[in-house]
Amino acid sequence: MIEKCAGRISCRVWIRYWEGMSDKGYARPTMRARELRANATDSERRLWTHLSVRQVAGVRFNRQVPIGPFICDFVSRGAKLVIEVDGGQHNWNAETDRARTRYLEAQGFRIIRFWNNEVMESIEGVVAKIEQALADRPSPDPSRKREGSFGARSAAAGDKT
Repeated sequence: MIEKCAGRISCRVWIRYWEGMSDKGYARPTMRARELRANATDSERRLWTHLSVRQVAGVRFNRQVPIGPFICDFVSRGAKLVIEVDGGQHNWNAETDRARTRYLEAQGFRIIRFWNNEVMESIEGVVAKIEQALADRPSPDPSRKREGSFGARSAAAGDKT
């Protein structure tokens, strides 16, 4: 099990995660993700009605997505954005949440978190924050030279145009 510990996540957290999975009889995180999708909380269902079908900035989101050893509430792989809806269960497990955040950030994801009551009482504000996070993402670098482009072939052939 130690050799599976990668990145910045501690081996202790990784092992505890997998032990918890095997205690519940889950062979793979995808089975647990399916169960979580089927048993979503009220706040997760409410937010999903706004995130599904590319309703926010035309960005595709999936729910209960396994990323490494963790299952994230909502993920846009294209935008590299993870949205977590936290309830009271996250207060007592702060160490695991920090390790989870470090792991996801090491994979290139940005994480934004909302409390259940925030989603239930101010969904418009939550959606606005998500739209802002999507607008703040860096744009791809169009200036890099690509192999096979006209300019790259001319330079390689020694042409001066």
